[in-house]
Amino acid sequence: MTLLTNRCTLITGASSGIGRETALAFAEAGANLVLIGRSADRLEEVATKARQQGVEVNTYSLDLAQVEQVREAIAQIAARHPIDILVNNAGMGYTGALAEMPLADWQAVLNLNLTSVLLCIQAVLPGMRDRQQGTIINIASIAGYASFPDWGAYSVSKAGLISLSKILAAEERPHGVRVVVISPGSVNTPIWDTDTVQADFDRSKMLTPDVVAQSILHAASLPSHAVIQELTVMPSGGAL
Repeated sequence: MTLLTNRCTLITGASSGIGRETALAFAEAGANLVLIGRSADRLEEVATKARQQGVEVNTYSLDLAQVEQVREAIAQIAARHPIDILVNNAGMGYTGALAEMPLADWQAVLNLNLTSVLLCIQAVLPGMRDRQQGTIINIASIAGYASFPDWGAYSVSKAGLISLSKILAAEERPHGVRVVVISPGSVNTPIWDTDTVQADFDRSKMLTPDVVAQSILHAASLPSHAVIQELTVMPSGGAL
C-alpha cells in the first residue's frame, strides 16, 4: 500500500516519453489510471503493461491541440472517473526565430502547451473542489526560465505554464487542491524527432523519461499536508 493506492490519476500525453513512464511508475505505486493521447494503439500498449500491476486503466484518444473540444471532453471523462491527480504532460516542441514565425505556428504551440492545460484544469477542478482534495502537476521546462535562441514560442509557452501554476496554487489552496510545476532540463524523448524541432544535441547526456517520471511520482506521493510547489530537474551536466 502507498499513498497513491487506488487514487485515480489522469495523465495527458501518456502514449510515449515522460507520459508513458509516468503511467508505468504510478501503476507500480498502485494508482488507477486514465490515459490521454492521440494514438489509441500506443495508449493501449501502455495500458496493457500498466494493468500488469493490478490497477484499473482507462484510455481515451483525444487531440488536445483541438482546444475547442478539450474542456468538455475532459469533463465527461472526469464525470466517469473522479480525478484525484492530474498530470498535464502533453506538449510539443518548436524551433524557429521569433522574427519570422508564422502566426499559425505561434498559436499552435500556445494552444497545446498552455491553453489545453488550462482547459484540462478547468474540467477537473469542480470535482476536486467538491472533495476538498486533489493534486495538479504541470510539466513545464527549464526553457521557461532560460533564454534559448530559436526556442521563443516554446519558451514563452512554458514560462506561461510556470506562472499559471503559481497563480493556480494560490487560488486553489483554500479548496484543498495542491498545484505542482516541474521543469525538467533536456529529456531524451521523441520530441526531438518531430518535424517542428530542428536541433542537434547529444541525447545521451539528457535526462531519461523515467527519471522525470520518478520526480512526478515523488511530488504526488507527499502526504496531503505538504506540497512541492516548484521543482527543477536537470541533467548532471547542465543545460544543453
